[in-house]
Amino acid sequence: MNDDGTILAVCVSDHKGTPKRETSAAEIRPLHGILGDAHAGDGHRQLSALASESIDRMRCSIPDLVHGAFGENLVTREIDWRTLPVGSRLQLGGAVVAEVTQHGKKCHTRCAIYYTAGECIMPSEGVFLRPITPGRIEPGDPIRVLFRPETAADAARANG
Repeated sequence: MNDDGTILAVCVSDHKGTPKRETSAAEIRPLHGILGDAHAGDGHRQLSALASESIDRMRCSIPDLVHGAFGENLVTREIDWRTLPVGSRLQLGGAVVAEVTQHGKKCHTRCAIYYTAGECIMPSEGVFLRPITPGRIEPGDPIRVLFRPETAADAARANG
């Protein structure tokens, strides 16, 4: 995995805590999220993303997993979300710029996702973003890292 990748699926749901369904495209609004998605609105977790590589690992034990099963808005390929610190900015498709706001999350209860998939990997492998610019995204769109804040680890490697 590297800095540039692809959106494999765009997913939405009507209610929080439930699996999402794939859609052919989505309209993104700044500081809101995907129009019509349950997670859109105020807050810093307006978009969620999960690497397809993480989902593929789960398919070893749950072969019939579909995109959106973990409540993710975006299924991506070739982006290593673990290497993108909070504050990183990415371009999604041709116009949308989004900022990484959180890695993982704490689940307080076992939601419908847990009972559907048997385990939820969003708490450990998901990432959350806040859109900054509007636009339309769809499967097949590129993802490009625009900005990655310098961290202590980056500085140590550079000074090596």
